[in-house]
Amino acid sequence: MAGKSLNKVLLIGHLGKDPELSYTASGVAVGKFSVATNESWKDQDGNTQERTEWHNIVAWRKLAEICGQYLKKGSKVYLEGRLQTRSWDDKNSGVKRYTTEIIADNLIMLDSKGSGNSGDMETPAREEPSAPEKDDLPF
Repeated sequence: MAGKSLNKVLLIGHLGKDPELSYTASGVAVGKFSVATNESWKDQDGNTQERTEWHNIVAWRKLAEICGQYLKKGSKVYLEGRLQTRSWDDKNSGVKRYTTEIIADNLIMLDSKGSGNSGDMETPAREEPSAPEKDDLPF
């Protein structure tokens, strides 16, 4: 029996740029954007240090369309998703390249409506599982 595993990411951060919304050849919406999270600490001299981590986010279907419509650079969001790494061969150098992205499946907009400031408006957006195709039905 295989052991259980978990691939879950939870983030609260700000968008680094407006989402890029596109569609696959079959018409499925794909949204891509980056989210920044910040970490701060005091060094041994008592000075505050800060580091920003950038996360590449990919949203699919209805969630992608919601992101494209309502999010913009600077928007504060809470998101849930999973890590996914993909690879490709760089045609110029012949080197295999890798990238790790967060596939979003739930998003809450944390900005108040019509402003770039954080507020208490929560607009949940969850990726719903797609309905099975007719050929997938057992009857």
